[in-house]
Amino acid sequence: MHIGRFAPSPTGPLHFGSLVAAVASYCDAKSRGGKWLLRIEDVDQTRKMAGASEEIIHTLEHYGFVWDDEITYQSQRTALYEEALNRLRDKHLAYPCTCSRKEIADSSSIHGIEGAIYPGTCLSHPIKHDFPAAWRLKTKESLITFQDLFQGRIQHNMAREIGDFVIKRSDGLYSYQLAVVVDDAMQGVTHVVRGADLLNSTTRQIYLQQLLGYPTPVYAHIPLVLNADGQKLSKQTLADSLPKDEVIATLLKAFRFLPNLPTHPPAFKTLPDLWQWALDNWQPFDSVW
Repeated sequence: MHIGRFAPSPTGPLHFGSLVAAVASYCDAKSRGGKWLLRIEDVDQTRKMAGASEEIIHTLEHYGFVWDDEITYQSQRTALYEEALNRLRDKHLAYPCTCSRKEIADSSSIHGIEGAIYPGTCLSHPIKHDFPAAWRLKTKESLITFQDLFQGRIQHNMAREIGDFVIKRSDGLYSYQLAVVVDDAMQGVTHVVRGADLLNSTTRQIYLQQLLGYPTPVYAHIPLVLNADGQKLSKQTLADSLPKDEVIATLLKAFRFLPNLPTHPPAFKTLPDLWQWALDNWQPFDSVW
């Protein structure tokens, strides 16, 4: 069965960029008769905004989204992440690290796709005592390649372009990379539709999937919605929250952003009719991108 998911972080209300991602993943799953899951990605408790989870859920309901199964909260799944980390530790694939960001920046001479590559200091030298340790995943000179339904063929050399990356932070919180891999596997997710800002995370997630023996979903990273300054819509760029009124007009605007639907839909008076039209007319990513 086709199983998709929408996984917002509760760092603030949903904005139009969030809506586009939700629409794309929802239509991709529901148009195929599959399941669409809702997961609240609150693994990073330091960024969580009070009341944001409830507001996100209410907004999705207000816009007519219907999810399958119970809502999943990452903050309630720590035991699963711990089990995955222990499996990696038992295989000698993860190691503790007490290096600060400044120490890494000062000692690294190689830059990858997202900044300085960790030079492996704590892999070859004793860790500092009385310092909280993060856990890093060992990477190899191996190529991780996948075919994105929108972005095409993506390939990274894990050691040269990514480096040994953190899977549990020094403050005790699990990383997004580990949590999302465990969640997708445990929930049986087969298709991941999300924004292109997460494209560079995907090879790390596939690498973890391979090490943990998990299946790899099909990925589609859709274009980002940008503001007038060319910045991604986000809480950091002060994106407006979704309006409580004009729901149909706002959804139609999201539909027009995606080429998977006809550009001139008929007039709709009810939200259920609009969604039924969208699901009946949705074209798969591989046929329109």
